Amino acid sequence: MPIDTDKIDEAVLALLHLTVHDGSRAWEGHDWEALNRLQRKGMIGDPISKAKSVVLTDRGLAESERLFKKLFETSSGR
Repeated sequence: MPIDTDKIDEAVLALLHLTVHDGSRAWEGHDWEALNRLQRKGMIGDPISKAKSVVLTDRGLAESERLFKKLFETSSGR
């Protein structure tokens, strides 16, 4: 079955928004291949480090919030 990795990357980036802390850091508990693709797309810093979090770029931070709202926000505000 063909997989659309861009959609996976969007979902991972949206989920990173859930764990943003210290301004632009998010817990890196996601698929390494997806994190590497997000780094190549300029959304996060290098995911390979001793830290258990990744740094979202300014663009990545804005896009993660936009995608989170698009994918998970309800229209009723509940």
